[in-house]
Amino acid sequence: MKELSHFDENNNAIMVDVSGKQATSRSAVAKSSITLATDAYEQVREGTNKKGDVLGTARLAGIMASKQTSSLIPLCHPLPLQKASVDFEWEEGESRHTLHISAFVKTSGQTGVEMEALTAASVTALTVYDMCKAADKYMVIGPTFLEEKIGGSSGYFKRDAE
Repeated sequence: MKELSHFDENNNAIMVDVSGKQATSRSAVAKSSITLATDAYEQVREGTNKKGDVLGTARLAGIMASKQTSSLIPLCHPLPLQKASVDFEWEEGESRHTLHISAFVKTSGQTGVEMEALTAASVTALTVYDMCKAADKYMVIGPTFLEEKIGGSSGYFKRDAE
């Protein structure tokens, strides 16, 4: 098992020192999903939700959240992001419909952007939930996971199909 780097020799939580690392291009894709009932799904698709443009608002919330990750996750480094995007894909069912969320984040820096991508995907799903909760109390968020990362000392990672 790999040694955890966010603890010192006395098991105190620390922010990892990345000052000696080379700045390289790094990117990550995280995914999440939210399952909605037909009424909520139709409001989102038809643009009739009383709170407004659900997908546009959720996309913006995810992008904004990626830029605030270090304020939310205590030991994350603040990173200057060069790109953050959120995309959607619907999977229609008989009575429940799933919105698949894909968040992409890129930077050139000394540490990776996995947490920024995961934060973007999570906050996007939470925003959809917030905007649709009046229409569907049974929404389910998840799973949320890292799909792919490029760059850094650990190199390339791509989640295997399960």
